[in-house]
Amino acid sequence: MALLALALPLAAWADSTSIFSDYGGKITLGAGNTLWLSNSTLDSFTLDGVTTGGKGFNLGSVNFTTGGLISGSMGGGGVFASGGSFTVMGNGTNGLANGVLFSGTFSNPVDWIATWNPAGDGGKGNWTYVLTGALSGTLSDGSPVSGATAQFTFDVPGSKPFSKSVRLSSGVTTVTVPEPGTLALFGTGMVGLVGLMRRALKTKT
Repeated sequence: MALLALALPLAAWADSTSIFSDYGGKITLGAGNTLWLSNSTLDSFTLDGVTTGGKGFNLGSVNFTTGGLISGSMGGGGVFASGGSFTVMGNGTNGLANGVLFSGTFSNPVDWIATWNPAGDGGKGNWTYVLTGALSGTLSDGSPVSGATAQFTFDVPGSKPFSKSVRLSSGVTTVTVPEPGTLALFGTGMVGLVGLMRRALKTKT
């Protein structure tokens, strides 16, 4: 069933919501106070409620670069400029194409949310981070889409705040045609979306 759905022309994606889940890789500090995610593994893809892949699968990769930091700090949380790039690649397995599945940019400023957990690391405390941002771009057939992503990190080793890099735990990215109802949903803000993505990640695992 999943392979049948994925065998449809990608033009059909333009009438649907697609969900890409990823894990692993690293978020690193880039030139100009940007953030880079490199080689996070795409492990599942959902189209109209039909999912292929899952925990432990390797369907491709997810990579991004934000704009530069415009407020706050790397370690304490901040906001990055819109722009940059966001790419989801398939590797030709499980019915997905071998090549670019989604290519776009951050359409609004990107939030970098820092959380200090005093009980982490055996009571020494630790820092974790969530990156959230709205996206706009195209599918591989050129269909324009809007979307959003939330990427959750592991803790930074040694009870230190982020300075150079941190391992990525998991992430979820949704893309859909920007119909009026969808635009209203994105207009409500990222907080509710992050909650939905957290639940999706729990369901996946």
